[in-house]
Amino acid sequence: MKPTPENPAPADAAERKSVDPVICYPIGTLPAFDRPYFESARHGMTLVDTVVVQPRDASTFSVPAGHFFRIVCSEGPQVGDLNLWNANDLGERFFSGKTRALHGTHVSAGDRLWSNLPHMRPMATITFDTLDWYGWDQYGGGVHDVIGTRCDPYTNLLLNGHEYHHCCHSNLTRALAKSAGMSLSDAEPYVHDVLNVFMCTGFTADTHQYFMKASPARKGDYIEFFAEIDLLCGLSACPGGDCSVSHSSEEAQCFPLRVEVYETKASERREWRPPGRSTYSRNHGV
Repeated sequence: MKPTPENPAPADAAERKSVDPVICYPIGTLPAFDRPYFESARHGMTLVDTVVVQPRDASTFSVPAGHFFRIVCSEGPQVGDLNLWNANDLGERFFSGKTRALHGTHVSAGDRLWSNLPHMRPMATITFDTLDWYGWDQYGGGVHDVIGTRCDPYTNLLLNGHEYHHCCHSNLTRALAKSAGMSLSDAEPYVHDVLNVFMCTGFTADTHQYFMKASPARKGDYIEFFAEIDLLCGLSACPGGDCSVSHSSEEAQCFPLRVEVYETKASERREWRPPGRSTYSRNHGV
C-alpha cells in the first residue's frame, strides 16, 4: 500500500471504511481442543529421543503419530524455523498460510498446524507453550508466528548484494537433503513456509511492514506439540539468534535448540485416532 495515495478520497470514504469486519474462516465447527485428554497424556509420557540443533544450522527428526515433541531454548533465547512433512509422503507438508487463516498470525496451545491441499488435515497440535503469557505487546507483536516465510539466500542477495549460506531456507534444504538422501536441488522444493518458533513479530502501525524484535524466550522455555500423523520435522536455529537485530547474520549471538520426543502410555494412544485426509471429491465442479 502506498503511504501517499494518488487518488482523492470519495465523499463516502468514511462510510466505506467503517463497515464491520467479517471473520473469513469461523472455526466453531472444528473439533474442539481436547485439553483433558492431552493433559492426561502429557503426564504419562516418557522421553525417547533428543536432538540438538546447532546454531546457524538445521537438523531433521522423526516423531511417530501419537507422540509429543518439545522445542526447548536449552541455553538462551533462540528463534527456530520449523518445517513439517508427512514422514511417508513429503508431498504433504505444513501449510502456514491456511494455519494463519484459521488460527491467526501467531499460534499457541490449542491451535493446530494444518497440511497443504489436497490433504488439509491437522499434522500437529500445540499442547503447551511456556510463552503463552506474552499475548500481545504495545507494538502489536506476538510470539510463534506464521507470518514470515523463513530467511533465505535469495532475498538476502536481493537486498544485501552478497551470498549467505546459513539462512534458514538453506539450513533446512541441507538437513532435508541429508536425511532423505536427496540432492540439494531435489530437496529444496520441499522446504516450505515455516512456523517461526519463539520469534516475536507483528506489523508496524504506520506502514504495516513485518517487524521482529528480541524474543522474550529464556533458557528453559519450550513449546510442545502432539504429532497427529507420522512426522518428519526440520528445525533451523536461525542465524539471527533472538532476532533482536538481524535474521541473517554471523554477528548475532546464537544458541542451540534442543528437541525432545516423548512417547505416551499405550493406554493413552489407544484412545486416539489419527485424522484422515480431506474427503473433498476433487472433481472441482466438472
